[in-house]
Amino acid sequence: MKMETAAWILGAAGLAASTLAAVINPDAFAYAWLAAAAIWLRWPLGCLGLVLVHCLTGGRWGSVLRPWLMIGIATLPLLLPVIVPPVVLSPHLYPWIRPTMPLDNAFYLNVPFAVGRWILYLIGWFALAGFVFWQQRRGVLKAAFAAPAVILLFLTANFAGYDAVLSLDPRFNSSAFGMIFIAEGVLFALSITVFGTVLTEEPTASDRNDLGRLLQAVVTLWAYLDFMQVLIVWQSDLPREAAWYLPRSQGLWGLIAWLIALCHFVLPFATLLFAPLRRSARGVLCVTGLLIVTAVIRSWWLVLPAHSPGISWIDFAPVLALGGASAALAIRKPRLVRWVSHA
Repeated sequence: MKMETAAWILGAAGLAASTLAAVINPDAFAYAWLAAAAIWLRWPLGCLGLVLVHCLTGGRWGSVLRPWLMIGIATLPLLLPVIVPPVVLSPHLYPWIRPTMPLDNAFYLNVPFAVGRWILYLIGWFALAGFVFWQQRRGVLKAAFAAPAVILLFLTANFAGYDAVLSLDPRFNSSAFGMIFIAEGVLFALSITVFGTVLTEEPTASDRNDLGRLLQAVVTLWAYLDFMQVLIVWQSDLPREAAWYLPRSQGLWGLIAWLIALCHFVLPFATLLFAPLRRSARGVLCVTGLLIVTAVIRSWWLVLPAHSPGISWIDFAPVLALGGASAALAIRKPRLVRWVSHA
């Protein structure tokens, strides 16, 4: 209870700081909250995807991670208050909302169509989460449901990544960004799930080894997709595509890009190559902790350069607010999962 109270206090402090930031600098707050919301959203959606994939593939890893996967899905209702600030402040975020900006893709980037898409996203995600919990109550998640559910989740998460993050620069096009966004979501959710499982459930050394191998595979998938996007943009050498990378490869953001490459791929991949470290609880906790922290920095790198050349206290406030609330819910996970399962 003490840890849960501390987490709620941290979340409340972050929310108070976020409120102050929204008053004194709504532009900066809008981007800061969007960056935090974009990374937080990957936790419930990533957990939902992992549960559905495990239903189709099987494997002991899903059984070991099941409690923490379900708590991740159970936090999805937090999405409703989380998306309010970006919706209210959307004119500060998205230039395509302004009617004076001509676009070739205006048929897609317009307010009525965007609102309709997000309504469909929310309906789809809540329906999938509710059906997963309903089938879990009945004792089995059927593959006949999981297969189309994975496709629906992939499509909605793919377009949500474009709408929420990539459309900050409506002139930049990337056919790989949606897949990168999904891979990041799975990696972030898996990192939190493995971290919580190793910390509280005490899996065997053999299970930790399997989880380490799974982490390494997802890290490699994300790195491959992200590198391919960079390579394609570099080969094409088109001004409108290069312009997206220029502010993210210079100054502080350029240093952060190298930090992300080191801490989100090189170090975790190299560490997980060694079986003794994969079997070690401390080794797995260090790797997953590094991936979680770097995922937050990566979200800043994606969102904030559209507005700011650096990072300020405003950018930390939403992370504390959402992180504190999420940690508090995770600490009380047995009660939360029981409540959702019997709702």
